[in-house]
Order: sequence, then structure tokens, then C-alpha cells
Amino acid sequence: MAQKPSIPKGTRDFSQQEMAQRNYIFDTIRSVFKTYGYSQIETPAMENLQTLMGKYGEEGDKLLFRILNSGDAFAGVDMSKPLASQVCEKGLRYDLTVPFARFVVQHQNEISFPFKRFQIQPVWRADRPQKGRYREFYQCDVDVIGSRSLVNELELVQIVDRVFSLLDVNVLIKINNRKVLTGLAEICGFPDKVVDITVAIDKLDKIGLDAVKEEMLSKGLTPEAVAVLEPVLLLSGNTADKIASMRAMMDGKSASGMEGLRELEELFGLIDAAGINSQVEIDLSLARGLNYYTGAIFEVKALDYQIGSICGGGRYDNLTGIFGLPYMSGVGVSFGADRIYDVLKGLDKFPEGLKSSTTLLFANMGELAYVLPVAKALREAGVAVEVYPDNTKLKKQFDYADHKAIPFISINGSNEAADGLVQIKNLASGEQRSFGKDDVEGMIRFLS
Repeated sequence: MAQKPSIPKGTRDFSQQEMAQRNYIFDTIRSVFKTYGYSQIETPAMENLQTLMGKYGEEGDKLLFRILNSGDAFAGVDMSKPLASQVCEKGLRYDLTVPFARFVVQHQNEISFPFKRFQIQPVWRADRPQKGRYREFYQCDVDVIGSRSLVNELELVQIVDRVFSLLDVNVLIKINNRKVLTGLAEICGFPDKVVDITVAIDKLDKIGLDAVKEEMLSKGLTPEAVAVLEPVLLLSGNTADKIASMRAMMDGKSASGMEGLRELEELFGLIDAAGINSQVEIDLSLARGLNYYTGAIFEVKALDYQIGSICGGGRYDNLTGIFGLPYMSGVGVSFGADRIYDVLKGLDKFPEGLKSSTTLLFANMGELAYVLPVAKALREAGVAVEVYPDNTKLKKQFDYADHKAIPFISINGSNEAADGLVQIKNLASGEQRSFGKDDVEGMIRFLS
């Protein structure tokens, strides 16, 4: 009995139309990245496991896909030692930021700083698949490393604003600063619990305030410490009001927290001056669970479609130091292409013209020798052209054009060949025109 074909859970096939729509997203994002001076790189799908481990926190490490060593991976295994570290030396990349940091250190003598790069590649996480969450998905990362200026953070906000403006999606850009979260841990008396606190706070939108408080208590915080943090999670008002309230809480108690508030105030001043069209707000509950963030942190939500964050990121000061290049600060954001796809699909925001990659179909009427030079000339002029391969019933050829949403068809038999003409029909309007076989410019104008 033949095996029923299937793919792993959390992965997907993409049809021709879906790929056209995905490429619309990638091309839009790529074009914006380039206008801000970012250049593209790529890194391998797999990295040495030691490159990935310990960079994403305990929860992130659990979601790494490990690759079994080739050959007899279990030969010579010492059962008294952890098995995974002996049989798996490589893993699929969890994100693009850590491989980027590895790239910067490995190629530091070949690049100039500040180094501005973008990557559009798949990543893998051994997560539980659900709506908007996949095990294999694409990220579109843009980072600048080698500069501490908050102008870089502003530029990322401008990029986010421009991308979603072009995609016609209304978004809310949330911003916080990891130093503020460090300050919260200090003022509540648990400076060593900053990771536990931020991981819990990061779940506020998903599990609610009471569950976040319970998680912090389970991590060893006292009820008094949780009581100090609770008002921060409930802060309201404009940016100035929130910063003023936090400054009153932290003044004299946390130098790190005060520095984070100063950076937020400066960044929002730059944002106001730059004239961002999207909604931008300070969200002091925003934590982003990854351990490597040290400054500004970002999260972007679609306002008109219910889904998780569609873009996020932040500043990291110590990431390259892990690989032997300390004091190299960077900042970046990652666009979640798969969630953006779901948003555009749900809101019906994809342009109509993406349904077909072909503009003109030459029907096969047995006059291929006449048609092929015309098709060649149009292709050389940049027109996407197909020639139907089989001399079969016209209805079948029309059905093919309809199925692929090809907007124009050209039917040329012996009469057209004898007269040196090319007939082209607009399938939507029904308009039909005749052209001399060498009138490529005229054909292009009709097809445009």
C-alpha cells in the first residue's frame, strides 16, 4: 500500500499564488531596507549547537531543533554524561540575530562599522503549532551593529512605519527599554530576578495580570515585591506621563532604570521630530523574552486583525562579546513574514495583479514557428509570456489561462501567419487588437 504523503506539523507547502503573495511581502520589505542603506547577507540553515545554546534563555534552548550527528551518532557514547551534547553538535537556527552576531565576529576584518545588514531566511523552533505559530517560518531581519546612537532605533521605527504603510496595514508600535525592567527588579528588591520578572511580564497580554503575578511569586518574589511591580503594569497616560511616573519611582533607587527612562525620552523626542505616521506608544509591560536585549525593545501589533506580534526586536550590547568581540552594540528588528501574510490575507490586502506571474499566453494553433520569435521579442522586452505546449482544443487553452489568471491571450493560426499579424485579446474586457509581428512596442502598450 502506497504511503500517504504528508509534511511535518508546523510546516507548509506554498502554491504558486501563495509564493507570489509572499514574494510581494519580501520584495516590499527588501525595498525599504535598501532605501535606508542596509545590504543583504545570508548564513547557513544550521549552526554549531554551541553557537545557539544559552543565547535565548532556558525556554528558548528547549525549542532548538537539534541535528543528530551523521553516521553512527551513538558510537562511543558515555551514558554517564548528557546524551544530547554527545550525539548532536549542530542545530537549526532559532533566529537570525545570533547567527548575525557570529557572522560579524567571524568576518570583522572584512566589514566596516557601523555595519548595516538585512537577512530574509527561514528559522526553526520546536514549538507547539497553532494559529500564527509555526515550526518553520521566515524572518526578515534588519540590524545595525557598531553604533550606540539612538538614531539607529529611530531608523528602525521609520522602517517599520514605511513597510506597513506600503502594505496598507495599520499597526501599533510598542517601545520599552530593558534597562527600565532592570530598574524594576532593583526597586522591588530582587535585582537577581530580572530574567524571571521579564519572562513573566512578557506574558501579560497572553495570560493576564493575575497569572503574571502568580508566576513571579512561583519564581521566588515576595508578595511585597509583586505589589511594587503591579502599578507599573497598570500605568496609563501619554509618554510623558508614564516616564514621569516611573522616574518618581526610580529616582535615587536605580541608576540603570533612570538611564533607560532617559533613553526612552530621547527616542520619543526623535520619533516626534521625524513625523511617524503609525501609532507609537511606550509600553512598560513590554519585555520581549530573549535574554540578549539590553536597551530599547520593540513590538509591532496589527490593529485591525487579531494575531500575535508581527514584528519585534531591540538593542543588544553583549551579543558579539560571547563570540570574542566585546563592546560592539547593535540594534535590530525582525519582521514575521508568515504572520504578515496571514494579516494581509485576512484583511484582503494583496494586490489583484499577484494572481498570475504570466501576462500573455500564446495559444497553440499549430503555428509555433511563427509565434516563437514574437514570444522571444516580448520576453526580451520584459513581458512574462507563455506558449501553450500542446496543439489542443481552444477551450482547454482558455481554461488554462483562466486557472492561472493570465489576463491576455494571443490566438494566431495560418491566416495570421500569412498576413504577418499577431492577435491579442484582453480576457477581462474582451477587447481584441491586431499588431504587425514586429510591432513589439505596440503590443507592450496594449498589455500594460
